[in-house]
Amino acid sequence: MDFRVDILLEALTSKSLRDGAVATVTLTIVSFVAGAAIGLGIALLRNSRFRVLRALSWSYVWLFRAIPTVVLLFILWNALPQVIPVLRSPDFIPFYAAAVGLAVNEGAYAAEIIRGGLLSIDDGQRLAARALGMAPGSVFRRIVAPQVVRVVIPPMANDFITLLKLTSLAFVVSYREIMTNTQTAIASSFRHAEWLAAASLYYIVLVSIFMAGQAWLERRYVWTSQAREVRGLSLGMLRGFGGLGGARR
Repeated sequence: MDFRVDILLEALTSKSLRDGAVATVTLTIVSFVAGAAIGLGIALLRNSRFRVLRALSWSYVWLFRAIPTVVLLFILWNALPQVIPVLRSPDFIPFYAAAVGLAVNEGAYAAEIIRGGLLSIDDGQRLAARALGMAPGSVFRRIVAPQVVRVVIPPMANDFITLLKLTSLAFVVSYREIMTNTQTAIASSFRHAEWLAAASLYYIVLVSIFMAGQAWLERRYVWTSQAREVRGLSLGMLRGFGGLGGARR
């Protein structure tokens, strides 16, 4: 068995993998935020009353769910610069190509998750809020969005973790994340087992941290929602029994 622990420890503490981890997390967060914003817009268009907008949003989801992520990255980095001269500029750095590719891919999946959250909200709540004179934007912000967030936290967190691992494909655009730096180190040392084990441990630690964050967010949001429900119930009981507000009148 040719596995050297000292090389594994050297890899784990190397600047190469530390820098790669920072690059991986940065790319994941940027791509996820952009993808979630795209997904929200597409999900809202899927529920539009205009058939053309519904067709366009459906086409977006269909297209970017169908194209493999690695193919999409190759298109952005190798194919599009052949037909779009501005992409040949040195300013079009690997980070931009990776972020755009992962974001548009994430947007397709996030759209379906958010759409599922929107479909879980009873239309009666929207109608009741509109009957009380609330503007459409206020209905979405104060009635719909808080409930949708509660529903989509688990699947979106799972999507975030999947995106974190998908950043390993960014080596095809020469972005120096964990796997790119790992492959560079392997090419110079020929120590596959130690460096791949070190890269795997980095991913395990990162995913574990984000899973802990997901659990904290779920507990906190449920607690906040329950507290609001209790306050609303208490207020309703006071009003029902002719509470202080009624006595003052």
